[in-house]
Amino acid sequence: MQHIKVTVDGTTYHKEVEPRTLLVHFLREDLGRVGTVVGCDTSNCGACTVLVDAVSVKSCSMLAVQADGSEITTIQGVSDGNDWHPVQSAFKECHGLQCGYCTPGMVMSSIDLLNENPNPTEAEIREGLEGNLCRCTGYHNIVKSVQRAAELMEGAKS
Repeated sequence: MQHIKVTVDGTTYHKEVEPRTLLVHFLREDLGRVGTVVGCDTSNCGACTVLVDAVSVKSCSMLAVQADGSEITTIQGVSDGNDWHPVQSAFKECHGLQCGYCTPGMVMSSIDLLNENPNPTEAEIREGLEGNLCRCTGYHNIVKSVQRAAELMEGAKS
């Protein structure tokens, strides 16, 4: 066992973990952050994407011990509980989800993308989300959702 200290969604945890435990399993099983879903266990789908020190990471491709000392944001920590994050609002408004399985990863990747590039082109959005798979849509409404989120985030700055 190895001791780690992580801050997840604003709460600091000191935990013992097996060195081989994947971050996604640590988040779900040890911390109950089940909004972070296991989609493929091969890092192909992106459903398990979280922010580690504000950068999107597929949590099935990272060990929990690698996150020691980091600040992690899951889909459950994006909202303050009262108001949705602009990306969440935009996904709802623009119908950027169908079954919802890929949505946590899409939202987290979109937040990272918009933090890096607040006004991306359609091509930049598609490139920024290419590591996230949706089995239900043609991505059109997902791209529209990210464009709308960029508008909402820009409006919030004004």
